Amino acid sequence: MIQIEAVSFSYPGAARDALHGLSLQIRPGSLFGLLGPNGSGKTTLISLLTGLLPLQRGQIRIHGQALPAQAGAIQNFSALVPQEYAFYPRLTVMENLRFFGSVLGLRAADLRERLDTALNAAGLASFVSVRAGHLSGGLKRRLNLAIGLLNRPRLLLLDEPTVGIDPQSRRFILDTIREINARGTTVIYTSHYMEEVESLCDEIGVLDDGCLLAQGSLEQLLNRDADHGLRLTLGTPPSAAQQAALRSVPALEIADRELHLPNCNAAVLQHLLALLAANGLHASRINYGYGNLEELFLHLTGRQLRD
Repeated sequence: MIQIEAVSFSYPGAARDALHGLSLQIRPGSLFGLLGPNGSGKTTLISLLTGLLPLQRGQIRIHGQALPAQAGAIQNFSALVPQEYAFYPRLTVMENLRFFGSVLGLRAADLRERLDTALNAAGLASFVSVRAGHLSGGLKRRLNLAIGLLNRPRLLLLDEPTVGIDPQSRRFILDTIREINARGTTVIYTSHYMEEVESLCDEIGVLDDGCLLAQGSLEQLLNRDADHGLRLTLGTPPSAAQQAALRSVPALEIADRELHLPNCNAAVLQHLLALLAANGLHASRINYGYGNLEELFLHLTGRQLRD
């Protein structure tokens, strides 16, 4: 369990907190999607979880270990795969992996086993002698991931691991992440690709202005504001008599074939559909709640993800 309680963090000279009283829980074994516009606090939170930034206010416990007192123990079972390339371009794939394995203090027998495991997981076994700087964008991302797997992390933090790569490499990396998570590793995943988060993550958190706006499964998030609004398109414009019947529904807005109800729970929706049928009207299109994660994200933050 990752427990984040009332965490606030301020950078020197900043006008406001990067994180403001953030509380969040991530269950063990979760594949957790962390979303937020640029400047929302995602990078700050990841830096706190990995010990790259000091904890100023609040509490963080990761698998029973507390920061900052047990930062060393936490770093032993966690790994960060950053958005930037974190390897030496003049070294080969194998030389990079051996170097980072030695930094972890792995003994020769353990190092050989870890190298084989990381190479196979990242699909790099055929590229061990290639200089990292000569790899394609997709292979560079896979090398980043392979380095992150060397310490067999129980917690893996992935920051935009598929940015700027081809669809085949993206699919390979996403499948690899699923396999890693299926073996019990807790994964925290940030991405600007909403469809990745929708298909990959079992739970999602949305940050903005250093605060948690929402958390839950995709289904829970899309249904959390299901009574937020209904937009319905009729097959034909309603007659004056039909409009009079529809206006028995409080707050219903009618504009030609378009009906809009700002607040509509399930009971009201059923009543409206029955009213349409009774008056010889049918719906050609219904938009109830949020159809996808991007719609919900824009509603919560009012901003595109790359703003």
